[in-house]
Amino acid sequence: MTAMAARSLGYRVQVMDPDSSCPARFVVDACFEGSWNDARAAANLARGCDVVTLEIEQVAIECLEAAGRYAPVRPGAAMMRIIQDRILQKEWLRGCGFPVGEYRAVTSAQEMAEAISMLGGRCFIKSAHGGYDGRSQVKVGFGSTCDAVEAWTMLGQRPCVVEKALELDREISVMVARSPRGEVKSFPSAMNHHENQILVWSVIPSSVAPEIEAGAQRIAREIADGFQLEGLLAVEMFLTKSGELLVNELAPRPHNSYHASERACVTSQFEQAVRAVCNLPLGDVSIVQPAAIVNLLGDLWLDKEGQPREPRFDQALAVPGVRLHLYEKHQPRKGRKMGHLSGVGAIPAEAVERVLEAKARL
Repeated sequence: MTAMAARSLGYRVQVMDPDSSCPARFVVDACFEGSWNDARAAANLARGCDVVTLEIEQVAIECLEAAGRYAPVRPGAAMMRIIQDRILQKEWLRGCGFPVGEYRAVTSAQEMAEAISMLGGRCFIKSAHGGYDGRSQVKVGFGSTCDAVEAWTMLGQRPCVVEKALELDREISVMVARSPRGEVKSFPSAMNHHENQILVWSVIPSSVAPEIEAGAQRIAREIADGFQLEGLLAVEMFLTKSGELLVNELAPRPHNSYHASERACVTSQFEQAVRAVCNLPLGDVSIVQPAAIVNLLGDLWLDKEGQPREPRFDQALAVPGVRLHLYEKHQPRKGRKMGHLSGVGAIPAEAVERVLEAKARL
């Protein structure tokens, strides 16, 4: 989607991916096959580029440094070192004065047990490195029998962050863009609904109270400036029932919760990513109309017995205002994001209603 936005601005595009038949392969000029820690492939990619960016935060620092010897890498390795480590990320946020929920960093099963007890028994435990969409995460104290020892083993016996469970009103995110020249623009906040730690649907705008919106925008912009961001940064936040805004996690790339920006805003997040890393003037982020997305997971391509089936896309597209976006991923798996439906409405609730109805028809 970013490559297609770059093409509309006249750029040629190269990608590096572990899969030579990756989704971007058929809309770019060249594809370099390489794992996220293949520094040689990253260097080969960068040799033919004027600027390099990324769309997944798992790319090894060595790759970013190798690419940086041939072209600017945006966002850069210094920022990515912090974001790739949840412990460093939490410490950076707290050290800079940004609001975060209670947490403890742990390096052993004993420390994990102590942290769970100190934080009230109901916690989310996340591996310090890797994982998203609910992977490398464990819940304890929610009626499950999972204890600290089991959680420590399930997460690979590696450093983890133990987060206290919060009483949430809702989850929101703010996408902020910053160019090398220092121009900053942030999109109106999106409201996000998760199930099993995977985003199910999202809508722009979030319709939070004006004072909450102003606070979320300020936090996102200050984080971008603090990092001297060059590119995009999605700031995921919790809004508690007491009205407190807390930063959850940072994603330095186009983000699932802003896929609806293609339809909601004057400038999509994908075009904004290109503008930001290429040091162009940033685009207008004003809302044209409310829009929502609902994710399509690989489960939809399987029947109750696990046999392949084709979703009824024609039925979904019969819902007014709904569009289909498929990612060209060849192998559907349970929990894997294969695409999304987007929908528009006169108000945010109508946009959400339309995409949910369309998904139900699949």
